[in-house]
Amino acid sequence: MNSQVDVAVMIGSGVPTALQAQGKRVCWVVLVNGERRGTAFACRSEAQECRAAWLEQMSTAGRPDVARQAG
Repeated sequence: MNSQVDVAVMIGSGVPTALQAQGKRVCWVVLVNGERRGTAFACRSEAQECRAAWLEQMSTAGRPDVARQAG
């Protein structure tokens, strides 16, 4: 199964209250197949790192040979 992993921006009232309390008016989230996963990020680069981790995890999840070699 091919999964889609994206980074989306949230603006204004979509920003979690904890980030709004820090004066943030924009944040980024990771979407896996259109569903939000994890936390909201204050900077895009953090969300991109999380996206890369999701992609890596999904690329090895269907390959038990990789999991055995790593362990």
